[in-house]
Amino acid sequence: MELNSVKDAFDRVTKKQKLSSSKAQELLDQIRQEIEHALESMQSVSNTDQSRDCKTVLNELKASLLKIAPLGQMESTQKELNVALNKYGKQVEKCFNPDISKAYRNIDMDTRTLNQIIANHFYRQGLFDVGDHFLSAVGEPESAAIMKSPFLEMYQILQAMQNQNLEPALNWAATNSDKLAQSGSDIVLKLHSMQFVKILQNGGSRDEALHYARTHLSPFASSHIADVQKLMTCLLWPGKLDKSPYHALLSPSNWDNLAEELKRQFCNLLGQSYNSPLSVTVAAGVQVLPALLKFMNVMAGRKQEWQSNNQLPVPIEIDEEFQFHSIFVCPVSKEQASEDNPPMLMSCGHVLCKQSILKMSKNSTKVFKCPYCPSDIDAAQCRQLCL
Repeated sequence: MELNSVKDAFDRVTKKQKLSSSKAQELLDQIRQEIEHALESMQSVSNTDQSRDCKTVLNELKASLLKIAPLGQMESTQKELNVALNKYGKQVEKCFNPDISKAYRNIDMDTRTLNQIIANHFYRQGLFDVGDHFLSAVGEPESAAIMKSPFLEMYQILQAMQNQNLEPALNWAATNSDKLAQSGSDIVLKLHSMQFVKILQNGGSRDEALHYARTHLSPFASSHIADVQKLMTCLLWPGKLDKSPYHALLSPSNWDNLAEELKRQFCNLLGQSYNSPLSVTVAAGVQVLPALLKFMNVMAGRKQEWQSNNQLPVPIEIDEEFQFHSIFVCPVSKEQASEDNPPMLMSCGHVLCKQSILKMSKNSTKVFKCPYCPSDIDAAQCRQLCL
């Protein structure tokens, strides 16, 4: 992998830098020792012979420094460091091409939509002032209030949770309980469980915790019996859960995990992804950019041909986290399915692209054999699949 060569070059620079620094410190210590020795000799001479002896001491100091030759000793290590630095710079330039414009492709883009994506990224990160300033700079300040309002509520809840105050989160969960239940979320149970544990740990009485459990946890007894039973057992340890078998319930990481889960469910109810679309786009772009740059360097004279193509010029492998849609390649035409050439499910259960079916059926005028099984296929009975 190309990054390994960069890391190796960096490690060599680090090693040479440490060697050079160590050598410099060693020489400085030697020089300091010689000067201190000379000062001690000059202070110990008698007053009558002071001028002559001091001159002798200085001459001896000069001779000692010439013998040490600090510049000469440093020259070799510094030269090795400079060579390593030079090679590292070339390796970085080789692996990280600063000119990424070669991979740029002219596409029609709605500027207003792009501006909203950028502003949305700032708001969902809690950078409200930055988002407001950005929308003002692009001439869309009227969009700020609508876009940031839900995220303001979310960060107010998260800020309260940082102070271990669950009231805002519980109010939000109660307001949206039906929607959360429809989505299969159990965050309402998690919030009430955390509040129950908090009551026990912060000196609340067993009766108070039991009353809270009967009011808020009992509705979950049938669907989450194991979790509720575990919480009920905690009633035996009021004020000393940290010494109980359930001390893991007090871990600070539980608050962090609960906050992340709330953020995830909050975005889900807003109809937005948990991760910022802009962050995902940039991360995916960083992953595929080296392959595109390498291809464009090879095909430097054919950029215009790529600009007119609706597909990427080469197959690009990306991690599963960036794969949001199914990809189907027709086994007959070997072409990837698209909106104009969608995958079609045949009556036998096999799938071909629409253009292949039309070609094999002579534009739906005749029955044809499935290329995978002996079934006779009527094109009119084929159903389109959604990618």
